[in-house]
Order: sequence, then structure tokens, then C-alpha cells
Amino acid sequence: MDFKNKVILITGASSGIGKQTAIEFAKKGANLVLLARRKDKLELVAKELEKFHTTILVCQCDVSNKDQVKEMSKTVLEKFDTIDILVNNAGFAIYGTVTSLSIEEIESQMETNYFGMIYCIKNFLPSMIEKKSLGFSEGLKHELKGTGVGITVVSPIMVRTDFFDHPSFEKMPKFSPTSLSSKTVANAIIKAANSTRLEIIVPSVVRGAVWFKHTFPYLINPILGKAFKNLSDSKK
Repeated sequence: MDFKNKVILITGASSGIGKQTAIEFAKKGANLVLLARRKDKLELVAKELEKFHTTILVCQCDVSNKDQVKEMSKTVLEKFDTIDILVNNAGFAIYGTVTSLSIEEIESQMETNYFGMIYCIKNFLPSMIEKKSLGFSEGLKHELKGTGVGITVVSPIMVRTDFFDHPSFEKMPKFSPTSLSSKTVANAIIKAANSTRLEIIVPSVVRGAVWFKHTFPYLINPILGKAFKNLSDSKK
């Protein structure tokens, strides 16, 4: 697919994977809608993208707030009529077990990581179906079969971003030598925008490990359980 003049909306676009994805799409001539909670950081990203001479719309929006997402979608659709690609990237993590995390901490993650995605999908999907547009980042593949709207999930394993900046991770090693750069994941997202696959795992060598876990869970689950227990004990 030629991305020139296509409209790409990216949530969590102020840093990390979102920012790098914006850069990679801008290189290909796409118009961009950049979403995040921090407008000042978004404007810095937009400034960096000026050299690519594409249209950039900055939208300050907390995707966990459905009213903000609704208002943001009105602004975007008034300007562009529809979007071609929705990259649901916004998210954060708080490390801990179910017993150690508060209800509020669990809810805050779900509100951004899950419901934020749902709010964006619900507000933009009708115009994407009408246009028979390309795709976005989660669920619905079978429901949307034949509509012209595709879905590919990009599943990166350990990325060097501020996703793990929450204080709950302070006693844990942030990254391993095999952790991925934002650019590697951004390139996978570009690939996903032209893919009919349901999921792209990055790096690709991990696909074998995922298959092995699903096929032989009785071998892998005890190992994962022990590793998680060791990490939990080290936090105490």
C-alpha cells in the first residue's frame, strides 16, 4: 500500500513506539493525527515531523476518558472525513500481583490499555467501514470479514521505551540485551498496515517460543511460574 496522503491516527504518539511510528509513516508521506495526554510533548513530535512536509494534527486526549475520545474523534473527522489506519498504541504497566495491586491500579491500566482502544475503535470504525479502509490494532477480524477493514495485532516482546517507567518497576532490570528498539517495532507496524495476518510477533524468532508454550503448556508453565515467583520475591 502507498501511504502517501493516507491519514494515520496514532495513540500514545508523544514518545516511544508511538513517536517512532509517526516518524516512519511521515517518511512515507502519510498525514498524521497524533494523540497523547501531554500536548507539549506532542507539539515537540510535530515539530520534528515538519521536515517531511505532511499534514500533522495534534490532539490532546486521554484515551481512558470516553468523552474526550468522542470529542477528539469529531475534530479529526471534521478535518479528514475519515482515517485510513488506526494504531492503538497508548498503554502503560504497573508491576505487581493481583493481590498486591489495588483495585484502582488495575482499573487504571484497563481504562487506558483496553477501554482506550475500544473507545477509539467505536468512534472511528463506522467511517472506516464506509470507506472500506485498511486497519487498526486489535480484535474484530472475523466480525469485519468482507468489509474492507483489516486488523493486525503487533505483539512486541520487551521494548526500550518508557512503558516501564512506573515506580513499581524500579527494582527490576529494565531491559535485556535482546530488548527491541522503538524503530524495530515501528517498522513492524508499517508492515502490519499492509498485512492480512492476524498477529505479527516481534522479533519473529519468538513465534517459535509462543507456539511451544501453547502446544506444550505443561512444560513451559512451571518454568514461567517459577520465574514470576522469583521476580515477586525479589521485590519484597
